[in-house]
Amino acid sequence: MSEPVVSIEYLRKVYSGGVEALAGISLEVPAGCVFGLLGPNGAGKSTLVKSLLTILRPTECRGRMLGHPIGHRATLGRVGYLPEHARFPEYLTGEQVVMFSAALGHMPRAAARRRTGELLERVGLSARGRHKVGSYSKGMKQRLGLAQSLVCDPDLVILDEPTDGVDPEGRIDIRKLIEEMRGEGKSVFLNSHLLVEVEQVADYVAILSKGRVIESGAVAELTRRDLRYEIRTDGPVPFAVREPLVAEGKEVAGDLISLEAKSAVDAQPVIDRLRQAGVVIREVREARLSLESLFLAAVKGSQKEGGAL
Repeated sequence: MSEPVVSIEYLRKVYSGGVEALAGISLEVPAGCVFGLLGPNGAGKSTLVKSLLTILRPTECRGRMLGHPIGHRATLGRVGYLPEHARFPEYLTGEQVVMFSAALGHMPRAAARRRTGELLERVGLSARGRHKVGSYSKGMKQRLGLAQSLVCDPDLVILDEPTDGVDPEGRIDIRKLIEEMRGEGKSVFLNSHLLVEVEQVADYVAILSKGRVIESGAVAELTRRDLRYEIRTDGPVPFAVREPLVAEGKEVAGDLISLEAKSAVDAQPVIDRLRQAGVVIREVREARLSLESLFLAAVKGSQKEGGAL
């Protein structure tokens, strides 16, 4: 099994005035995956990202990133970063911004120019590469930020709110780009408040609240909690079938039957009963817990625990 790209044993950050932004968290990011970092405002997400990149100096930190202790300077050259609210000099062209990032990574000029052209094409800015950044929309600046974060072909890409200010079409493009990165074997650390988008691309997530990790794991496993199956019939469920189902604890409303089930096998007895009664079944589907529901439940539970202390 591959070593995690990020393995935090203990990370604590206390700002001046005694404000504890991170309360000694531990976290692992598997290699070759998209990892979503979630949490309400003030949860400590940006502090965590900046601590990994040494933009902030944590109060205490034990962990490794890309096989080296967190803070190892040479390792940072293997990390691409798109900060939240990315800003670039408006007098530079898009090409110059990406070329400058390549130069910071000590990439030879010819290779940097070739790589810059490829990336601007990839993010949909090839026609605007020689235009000044001051003429770019907010969404175009985000696309440019993605290009500069990838120019040195990093192993780990940290994206802080990558779709901020991007229109729906652009969000789809960025989601596809993230999926392509994963397909290339890169690890993507995604910090976003858009839970629906994170659910569409993330393999693993961690939820922060008040500087602590309150939930983490594979998205597929976390959303299997309270797994249910929904069976929709052609017309309302007949009384003779509905009453026994309700008595057994199953939910029946009109043409919809909802039941707790660990797998499709558990739904078969209900399906058989409907068939025996001559009821036409229009749809059977697995109803997983959404990432949004999981997030809200976890944060609400954390807030209750915090209030009880």
